[in-house]
Amino acid sequence: MQEELFNKIVDMDEEGSIKMAREYLESGGDPQKLLEVCRNAMGVIGDKFEKGEYFLSELILGGEIFGNIMKFTLPLIKGDTKKLGKIVLGTVKDDIHNIGKDIFKAFAEAAGFEVVDIGVNTPVEKFVEAAKTHKPDIVGMSCLITAGLSSMKKTVEALKAAGITNAKIIIGGGRVDEEVKQFVGADAWADDAAKGVRLCKELMGVEG
Repeated sequence: MQEELFNKIVDMDEEGSIKMAREYLESGGDPQKLLEVCRNAMGVIGDKFEKGEYFLSELILGGEIFGNIMKFTLPLIKGDTKKLGKIVLGTVKDDIHNIGKDIFKAFAEAAGFEVVDIGVNTPVEKFVEAAKTHKPDIVGMSCLITAGLSSMKKTVEALKAAGITNAKIIIGGGRVDEEVKQFVGADAWADDAAKGVRLCKELMGVEG
């Protein structure tokens, strides 16, 4: 089953992969093994995107497949699964786009991160409050419009002013690059979800 399910997910067979995952669990299959298959498949989808073999539509569909399978798989997993780290994630103030954030969230969770999603058009104060409450290893900020860049800078400044200096900060979206990273004071930047997850792993000292 595992290889067949892996291939169905990578090949974007949404209906077939969800059906097979359900049948596997209903027949007494191990939900932890199912989770690992899904994670491995998402990793391959991310690799294909970075190589130009898959496009944004495949990333979105891959995230939907993973999310749908996790809805009925995660409740069956007993005990805490080992996490790579915790990410507080949000789209910054003045930007209401959620697609990039949601894709990154799906891939980060598939990679083994715990993600606390604080939504879109997120005020500086909400980022600071979430960072204090959840004590993340990484704070992720997304924005798709130029107007959001100043919000990113203000948010980074507020986090540092609040004494939140242990968490690494990664920014993502269609308007970010190395220059923007320097402008806002972030630790890393990514213009797609797959690259963002890879950088988060590197920030946590995890290979790949």
